[in-house]
Amino acid sequence: MNTKIQGIIPPMVTPLMGEDIIDVEGTKRLIEHMIAGGVHALFLLGTTGEAQSLSYQCRYDFIELVTHQVAGRIPVLVGVTDTSIGESLKLAEKAKACGAVGVVAAAPYYFAPSQQELIEYYTALADQLCLPLYLYNMPSHVKVFLEAKTVVELSNHPNIVGLKDSSANMTYFQTLTYLLRNKPEFALYVGPEELTGECVLMGADGGVNGGANIFPELYVAQYNAAQQHDVNKVRELQQQIMAISTRIYSVGKYGSSYLKGVKCALSVLGICSDELAYPYRKFREEERNKIVEALKEITGK
Repeated sequence: MNTKIQGIIPPMVTPLMGEDIIDVEGTKRLIEHMIAGGVHALFLLGTTGEAQSLSYQCRYDFIELVTHQVAGRIPVLVGVTDTSIGESLKLAEKAKACGAVGVVAAAPYYFAPSQQELIEYYTALADQLCLPLYLYNMPSHVKVFLEAKTVVELSNHPNIVGLKDSSANMTYFQTLTYLLRNKPEFALYVGPEELTGECVLMGADGGVNGGANIFPELYVAQYNAAQQHDVNKVRELQQQIMAISTRIYSVGKYGSSYLKGVKCALSVLGICSDELAYPYRKFREEERNKIVEALKEITGK
């Protein structure tokens, strides 16, 4: 891959019909919905894709299904986060065989690695990978923060090409933007959609935003406005994005409320099933009704 990806890269949900059973038709509808909405790439098997709750065979099948449906129309990135470097490499091999252009890896979880161990791990992984590697800073889920100095050092590796930051720490993100200002080829993406407009205005390459599964046109429009430095338009669209964040992602007292909300909204809109992999379960009727009402208010329909 010679060209840096810029824009909105939805972290795609994994539509399911049951435990380890992919909702094939729902997956196809979701892909067409996002491509029609103008997204610039797709990211499979990340946090929003419930990767760690899926069997390896299910992940392999999903990579194959999505890449076949996309058929090269937009780039596909595949999450390979794992506690085993061998399993990460197998996922990467499958991704390459199916036509993906890059892989994404958060830090191995369970025992929290030191910064030096992270450098050694990512270097070893990048050395063996058959595709370019994007770092993934997800401290809330893996218990370790990819410090700015660590990212800068890893950016010197020829096969490490970018980073997705889901820390929601703007000081950290702007520090990276500053420290990497002389490496324009190294991509910087922001995860939390509440911050994407601001980050793109300040030089980010795009957003990996879960809400773009539901309303791709909205997130693409804000990215375009930020790219054009149309601050008034960014502010206007930010109101809609914050309505989604506060109404769709905060139903129920669950650590997975965001994921439940995204999948439930997609189900209400008739795009795909809202089943989740264990240990998570879809919203109950009362909670689903709150999503129905929220969508009515957000869409005006």
